[in-house]
Parts: sequence; C-alpha cells; structure tokens
Amino acid sequence: MPSNNHNTSKLFVGSKLAIALGGCLLIGIIWMVSPHKSESAEAKNSSPPPEMFKHQGDEYIVPNDSPLMSHLKVMPVSSGGSAQMTSFPGMVEANTAASANIEPPLTGRIVKLNVKIGDHVRKGQVLAILSSGDLAQAYSDVSKAKDSLSLANANLKRTREVNAIGANANKDLEAAQSTQIQAKDEYERATQRLKTLAGHGAKLSGSEAFLPIVSPINGDVTALNVGLGSFINDNTNAILTIANFDQVWVTANIPEAQLNQVHTGLDVDVTFPAYPNQVFHGRIGNISSVLDSDTRRAKARILFDNSNMKLKPNMFATVQIKNNSQQKITVPQSALLMNNEQITVFVEIKPHTYVRKIVELGSENDTDVQIISGLNPSDRVIVSGGVLLND
Repeated sequence: MPSNNHNTSKLFVGSKLAIALGGCLLIGIIWMVSPHKSESAEAKNSSPPPEMFKHQGDEYIVPNDSPLMSHLKVMPVSSGGSAQMTSFPGMVEANTAASANIEPPLTGRIVKLNVKIGDHVRKGQVLAILSSGDLAQAYSDVSKAKDSLSLANANLKRTREVNAIGANANKDLEAAQSTQIQAKDEYERATQRLKTLAGHGAKLSGSEAFLPIVSPINGDVTALNVGLGSFINDNTNAILTIANFDQVWVTANIPEAQLNQVHTGLDVDVTFPAYPNQVFHGRIGNISSVLDSDTRRAKARILFDNSNMKLKPNMFATVQIKNNSQQKITVPQSALLMNNEQITVFVEIKPHTYVRKIVELGSENDTDVQIISGLNPSDRVIVSGGVLLND
C-alpha cells in the first residue's frame, strides 16, 4: 500500500490541476450566466450574477440558483465487511485429559510385560505383572488380623457365658469387648489396605504376591520406562503412559502483540504439510492464561475429532484465524481534495450544505481509496466538482 506521503503528493499535484481546471470552468460558468449587453445597457439594467456558494463557519452552502448545482455530484460512501485471516504456527498435541501415566501402587519387580511402545490397548487390559513384597505383607496383615479377630470373638463369647452365671466380674466382660472391637477395627483396616493395593486380580502364591497392572483407558502406549525384570523402587514414577488420540488438540502459538485479535469461539482453518490439499475446520476452545516466558506467546487450543487417526502428536500445522468482519469505507479518488497539506473530502450534512472533513487513507486502486478514519458508513460525499468549493 502506498504511504500517505505518496498519496499526499499525488493528490496535491492532482488537486492543483483540478483547481486550475475548476477555475477555468468557474470563469466559463460565470460568463455563460452573465448577460452579454453593451456597457450602456448594463448601466441601465444592471443585476448581480447568481451567487456560487456561501461559506458560513464550517459549512459550504450552495443556493438553489447557483450554477454549481449542475456540476456537483454527491454519492454515498461504499462500506462493507471483509473477513480478516491471520496465520499462526501450530502443532498437534495429545489431549492430556485423555492420557494416563501408569504408576504402580507398590514397589516390586516386573515379572511379566505384555506391551511395547506403539501398542494399542483396551481399558482393563493387563499391561504387566508385578511381584511385590509389600503386597505379600498386606496379605499377611489381613491373615493375622483375621486370626486375632477370631480369637477376640471367641474370648468375648466365653466371657459373656461366664458372666451370665455370675462367675466373673463385669470388668472382665468389658475388657473382652474392648479387645474384640480393636481386633475388628484392625481387620477392617488391613482388609481395606489390601483392597486398595491389590485392586482386582491380585493373588497370593506361597509367600509371593502378584499384582496385575491394567490400563484405565483405551489408547496407545506412548512411553515405556521399564523392562522385564525391572525393579520398581519408587512407585511415584510412571512405568508407562497410555494416550487416547480419538480427540487431539491443535495448539496455535499467538504472539503477545496479537492476543487482542483472538478469543475463544473464533472459527479457524487448519492445514498440515502432511495433507496439503485438505483444510480442517475448528473453533478456539481455550487460550492459555499465561505466556511462555521465552517465546512471549500464548497457546490457543482447538479440539479436533481424530477417530480416523490422521492427526499425529507433534505434527506441524498452520492455523488461520478468522477475525470478526470489519467495516471498510471507500470513496472514489475524485472525492479527495488537498487543503493546507491535508487530504479532505466534502461531506453532505443536509441538502446542498457541505462540510470539509480531514481523512486518513488506506489501501487504494486505480479508481477507489479506502478511508481509515474521518468518515462514517452513512456519509454522502461530493465525488465530482468538489474542487469548485475549494477556498
């Protein structure tokens, strides 16, 4: 787009030529409307020529009988919306809400490994089997607590029978009841701990306990951090990761300076180098609340259905964001006039009454120019003959 300085000099030369032509035209008009009589006839019957226009404050008023009436052409400005497309780099990411890091609840040793990286697994499928001393201890604790509860129940029953015939004191019965309650609580605690640790499918074989590790979701194995025979000493570290790719995020990186152009709900078009002839349509679901401290960019995420598995995590993408339509006002080049080094147009405020407005130009072509500021979509402007009103 040419700069305003270039526009100004071009318009300045054009307006000088227009003013010169307008001056000649004005003289011709006055000559045509003036009566051609002899000096003596004029002296006898002199009448003033019609008034061209009046200048009152900021207003230019053209009388009904002015010769300019037939030379001024007024038209409404052109206005319309244009969809703005802005491109940002992007990347496919797994939907973290549909991923699971598998962390065993116990320490132990991997005695069986049923999967490898890239395998597709189903919810409930056994991924590995862990031999765990902690699990064996949990089984032992339940067994001991069960025996203690059985003894406490038997002792309480015997004490009640003796107490019923008056052969012992009440304090003996109270002590037996207290012991039974404690044994019951310990059994319930040990049972609950075993249930928490073992889940479904754990079993005890001799002095060894085995825990099957199962997948909580459908998905693919994307990380495997153990091998057959590996010892698990820290059960806070994931031994493998399962990710479901039925839905994926495409993340667009939005520079800080352009954050005002995007918001949730905006429509986007996404293309991928892997599929150059296909456009994926989506909508911004969320925008990160913080910027990356190194890149000064925010992440705008678009959720896509990926049941056909065409989109792979870490694929590059180009995200085109459709901004809201913006009003664009254009006028013919002939409406522009130079006045004191400023580009202006005459705007009609009521019939045959005009005011001069300073405008800022945008893009242009051979016939029209975009007005960035200075005019409203409802304005009517002089597009021909405005030079005749130039002071």
